[in-house]
Amino acid sequence: MDYEYAPLRLPPNVDRMTAAVQLAIAAEYAGWELARVRLFRDGTRQVLLRRSRSVPGLPALSY
Repeated sequence: MDYEYAPLRLPPNVDRMTAAVQLAIAAEYAGWELARVRLFRDGTRQVLLRRSRSVPGLPALSY
């Protein structure tokens, strides 16, 4: 299956619950799913979202 990816970087001041809500909204309304999360020592999270390319017409992320 062919995927498109969207890398996101969440700053350290974003708590876990807020990050989860933001990612849930992206999943619900734009068809993204979580591919990978990396947590750095400074508290920054690097998130990689993916979705199938076969779904036309879904909006892009606007973070």
